[in-house]
Parts: sequence; structure tokens; C-alpha cells
Amino acid sequence: MNSQTPLLEVRNLSRHFGAVRALEGCSMVVRPGEVVALAGDNGAGKTTMIKALSGVYPPTSGEILIEGEEVKFGSPQEARALGIETIYQDLALADNLTIGANIFLGREPMRKLFGFLPALDRRKMADAARETMAKLDFHVKRLDAPVSNFSGGQRQAVAIGRAVYWNAKILIMDEPTAALGVPEQRKVISLIKALKAQGKGVIFISHNLQDIFAVSDRIVVLRRGVVAGERQIAETTHDEIVKLMIGG
Repeated sequence: MNSQTPLLEVRNLSRHFGAVRALEGCSMVVRPGEVVALAGDNGAGKTTMIKALSGVYPPTSGEILIEGEEVKFGSPQEARALGIETIYQDLALADNLTIGANIFLGREPMRKLFGFLPALDRRKMADAARETMAKLDFHVKRLDAPVSNFSGGQRQAVAIGRAVYWNAKILIMDEPTAALGVPEQRKVISLIKALKAQGKGVIFISHNLQDIFAVSDRIVVLRRGVVAGERQIAETTHDEIVKLMIGG
């Protein structure tokens, strides 16, 4: 893959639900090491776009390309296998389990006790947790603690760490700073910058324009299911984005 090939390209994507056109002819690109914000009011089509990209809804028409190859997903597992991980607002973590156990949730590594008894490979899980968290420059004292003990920003780090461990190329983050206080929001912003430095592509969905301007390279604005505009963050203002969102 040359550096010019986008990690992800969406071409003329449409998704209809009966007579309702939730998305109509939407195109966008995400390049390696780039954060693209997806903005729009409620009902603009952001959720439908995420669900089409993460394998939940098959598009009615249009194409999705990963590293220049057209892909079709029949399920979220297929999207994940091709490197697209979605981190929803609720994070989907198991509160009573450790970081390592959350990273491997549903894909637990096993070892043989006495050469034949299957047992969980806890050391492998702990090592993965340590390595992954270090990659994100995120240091948790107690790897054996259940994630229910952690703050919102730390939990976000665990969800991101899980995606990174499984070699996600593109992370879709749905409102990652919504329920957090200011110090925690900063932590998440720095986690996203760490992903960027690793050459990952990030699609960042947020209602908070301040966060969008703090972390994104580009912003794609959806309005009533179509792309209302696209701007480089460095060349736009909050006011211009709001106008695109409401159709001024």
C-alpha cells in the first residue's frame, strides 16, 4: 500500500429503510494517521454511516474500500476482521473483569494444564494488557483490578487498547468524550493523538465542536443523510460548521 492509498474510502454510499433515505450518495476518505470528524445534528445520518461501516447495515448502494480493495461485510465480525473497530459510547466492557480479560473478551487465549487440561492463559492476558496500555502511553498500576474500579477516561483507554491489540486499522469512536469531565476528556484526546502517531485512521463522532477542533484533521458534515460539506479543521471555524449542520 503506498502512503497515498486511503485506509478507508466510502463512495456514493446510500442506505434506505423503506421510503426513508437515511444516507444518500455519501462519500468520504480516511488516510493513515488522520482523524476525520463526522458531525451533524440528530437524524443527520451519522449513526447509519457508522453502522454501514461497521458491518451492522449492508449499504443499499455504493462502495466501501479498505486500502484500495472493495469490501462487503455481512456482520460486525467481518468488519472487525478487516480492521474496522467501533467503540460505542457504552464501551461494551465487562465491568467485573480485568483489562486483559476485556481485551480478549470472547477470544480468550487458552493453555494446557498438565499437557491436557484447558485453562485460561492469564499471563498472556496480563502481558497483552501491559503492552497495549504502554503503546497508548497509558499506565495503570493494577492490571489485576476489575475495570469497574477505573475512571471514565481509563475505561475508554481499555476499549481503545482492545481495538489496537486486535490490529484495528480504522477506529470509529462514537461520542468518546460525552460522559467525561474535562481532565478525562483531555486524556481521551491524547489517546486519539497516540493512535494517530501509530498511523491508524480515526473516525471521530462528537456533538462537542471544541473536541472536534482539538483532535481532528478534517471534518465531514452530514445533514439529512447527505454530505453537506467537508473542511480542513485548520481552514474553518465553529460558525461555518454550525451553518453547514443546520443548512444556513
